[in-house]
Amino acid sequence: MVQGIIDRFEGKIAVIEIDGGDMKDFPKSSLPKGAKVGDMLIIDGDKITISKEGTEKLRKEIDDLMDELFED
Repeated sequence: MVQGIIDRFEGKIAVIEIDGGDMKDFPKSSLPKGAKVGDMLIIDGDKITISKEGTEKLRKEIDDLMDELFED
């Protein structure tokens, strides 16, 4: 089982960053319905699920970094 983050979509391909390093291509059709860029995925063999908790944590970290970057 590995974790990945959807980096981008290129046509019918989803480019996913695996465990903070390697980029791998997956068929977009293999992702759960409603998956979008920035979602954290749990990849367990052929089963791919969205980690709602992981996705929310990532979004909060990004929001916090953006707040620091653009402080007055």
